Amino acid sequence: MTTPRATPRILDLDRDHLAALSGRALTASVAAAEGRTMVGEVFADRAALVPMPGMPGVHNAELVAAFGADIVVLNLIERAWDGERLDLPGLGTFASISELAAFIGRPVGINLEPGDVPESRRAQPEYARRLIDMGAAMLCLTANPGTGGSYEGLARVTEELRQGLGDDVALWSGKMHHAGHPERVTAARLTSLVDAGADGVVMPLPGTLPGVTKELAADAVAAVQDAGAIVMGAIGTSQEGSHANVVPQLALNAKEVGVDAHHFGDSYLPGMCDPEVMYAYSVAIRGRRHTWNRMALGGRGTRRRIAGSPDR
Repeated sequence: MTTPRATPRILDLDRDHLAALSGRALTASVAAAEGRTMVGEVFADRAALVPMPGMPGVHNAELVAAFGADIVVLNLIERAWDGERLDLPGLGTFASISELAAFIGRPVGINLEPGDVPESRRAQPEYARRLIDMGAAMLCLTANPGTGGSYEGLARVTEELRQGLGDDVALWSGKMHHAGHPERVTAARLTSLVDAGADGVVMPLPGTLPGVTKELAADAVAAVQDAGAIVMGAIGTSQEGSHANVVPQLALNAKEVGVDAHHFGDSYLPGMCDPEVMYAYSVAIRGRRHTWNRMALGGRGTRRRIAGSPDR
């Protein structure tokens, strides 16, 4: 009889293993890290650091990876994806999401939404399958500000995608803020997403959305985890651009309520968080050793140059 191999913790993986991580294996690796996973969400079409003449730009995905993110999520994918290739400022053209993941050394997820949004960002099986086939490590089903996304709508598209994509795809579903459709965050609404097929649930961290207390969040997290999913606690109300002295309170609250992953939204520099705030948060939840190790594994990998992309 062979002994089952333990699930690797995401915070122990090197850049090559991170880049190859996807699906339910990604979710299990996050769970194994016991609340020490950092997720950086960025606009797909932004390079926050404007290059000097003659120098290459730096894409937001690279910046959050360099400051400690274990997972990168691209928002507003329709601005950088023509249905076939990704065109990323500062990086050039990529034939697949897998190629981008290998280049930055991180698994790359994609935000999709219910409701009236551009088709390639809409949570429907046709586009979701194409993104998974291109190498998306996970799909984050959520709603951007003002889109009117509801928990009912998220449960519906979660079920549709689970049925259309199969069991092994990572579907993390939930809201980071009200998204123009104010609804109370409740354990019942979050567990309904698990019932619909989500293996990860997204919820606002205590202190980021009115009414989300530590007590409410702790009860909801426990209910979701008991139902068999992980929880990503989100900072999506522009506090990703707050002062660093706000970070320890948010970070330790998140640890106390039991979230598995810590999300930083894209609202500070054009299309990303304040990297220094992400760094301070990472140190608060997992110390300098793991933070510095992840930062040191950043940097650009090698890739085959695609016709039409700039010489680097």
